[in-house]
Amino acid sequence: MAHLIRHKISNKLTNAAHTVSNKSQAKVSGVFARLGFQAATDEEGLGFAECDDLDYDYRQGMQMDVLRGEEEEGGDMEGEGDVEGDTRYQRDGTGPRQSTLKSDGSLEEDKPKITSWEAGWNVTNAIQGMFVLGLPYAILHGGYLGLFLIIFAAVVCCYTGKILIACLYEDNEDGIKVRVRDSYVDIANACCAPRFPALGGHVVNVAQIIELVMTCILYVVVSGNLMYNSFPSFPVSQKAWSVLATAALLPCAFLKNLKAVSKFSLLCTLAHFVINILVIAYCLSRAREWAWEKVKFYIDVKKFPISIGIIVFSYTSQIFLPSLEGNMQKPSEFHCMMDWTHIAACVLKGLFALVAYLTWADATKEVITDNLPSTIRAVVNLFLVAKALLSYPLPFFAAVEVLEKSLFQDGGRALFPDCYGPNGQLKTWGLGLRVGLVVFTLLMAVFVPHFALLMGLTGSLTGAGLCFLLPSLFHLKLQWRNLLWHHVFFDVSIFVIGGICAISGFIHSIEGLIEAYKYDIHD
Repeated sequence: MAHLIRHKISNKLTNAAHTVSNKSQAKVSGVFARLGFQAATDEEGLGFAECDDLDYDYRQGMQMDVLRGEEEEGGDMEGEGDVEGDTRYQRDGTGPRQSTLKSDGSLEEDKPKITSWEAGWNVTNAIQGMFVLGLPYAILHGGYLGLFLIIFAAVVCCYTGKILIACLYEDNEDGIKVRVRDSYVDIANACCAPRFPALGGHVVNVAQIIELVMTCILYVVVSGNLMYNSFPSFPVSQKAWSVLATAALLPCAFLKNLKAVSKFSLLCTLAHFVINILVIAYCLSRAREWAWEKVKFYIDVKKFPISIGIIVFSYTSQIFLPSLEGNMQKPSEFHCMMDWTHIAACVLKGLFALVAYLTWADATKEVITDNLPSTIRAVVNLFLVAKALLSYPLPFFAAVEVLEKSLFQDGGRALFPDCYGPNGQLKTWGLGLRVGLVVFTLLMAVFVPHFALLMGLTGSLTGAGLCFLLPSLFHLKLQWRNLLWHHVFFDVSIFVIGGICAISGFIHSIEGLIEAYKYDIHD
């Protein structure tokens, strides 16, 4: 009897504790639901995880049936065949590499995964590209605060890259993280569901297209700028050099894949590192003349927001991080890879920007190689032009793919007919659109030939959005139930600071462009 009484009392106390906990959780959830940060309920989350597991088992069952069918035809279905079939699809990845079904029903091996070092190399290529040439110009208008921002941007972009990847995962019924999304667009659509299931994807696609096209424009601008300053005695203007550079880029319209271009990517990156070393070596040779007194703590209120955009744009890599993490052999090493790549980028960018500014001080130009002596400048700039022209196809092809998938190949929901024929050949009008995109980048480069202002505008408009605003907002919305208070604080702080920097940088970049046109200011 005493045992029964103790059992009843224990049950009542447990039920009362659960009731109080549920009521307090309901009140807190109700407050944040009004702000749009309410996550799914326990039942919804469990159902979502169960649907994912059922879908996984269904797909694996189909592949097992195909394998068994092939083994039955070969007459080898006894003994070890069953055991091998069971171990081939272990979810912990210990079995042999999984095969996937092609559209025609045949099997193909999964694409080989990349190591964390290869993934780090890809991230390094994205954040250590040609646009570091504009960082000394950011120090010109920001002083020591500009150096601090180079460090701050590296920390924030590393953090937002990690939380963006966290949004790809959900907990299943066992509390294990399961990857349920594949891309930035999937994350955006999940945040806007169920009311506007496609709105987030459209916003991200537009931001990606703007950033990719602006990157192409910057490559054309910097090519014309470098050639003009390398051969000032030639009777050729910067705009004419940009036209010649674009003429060399017209074959990009015929690209079907990037196999031909990818062969030069490693060589281009190594050449760029060599150029950076040459610039730093020249600066070190003039170390006795460094103007430390020119580095101030004050900022140019009108120019500094542009510098923020330049710094942010030099760190943008969030667009391709979901795909990169999904192709890693060990996704668990993603965080470590992000840490060392951004630490290295921070150190190299800070040193490069500082020593270059100390060398030329107030004479620092938008593209730092324009400050080099004419004998060195021509050689260095020719290498940079070659790298810019060979780098152009990458963002161009990515922009074309986004446009084609969203406007021409969206599973029957596209606004326009497919630009590819039944045999996979690009239609004539589709080719014309690609040529039109190349010509558009030329026109923008000709009419807006200001490298730093364009870079600051792009960084403020899309760089801050894709690197600061959207990742923090998506993280709050999708992972709210799993966040600690300091995660919420970081996300909200990044969103607020990123929003202020984006608005101020965008306004001042536009004002700078208007001023450049009004007074006919050249780079």
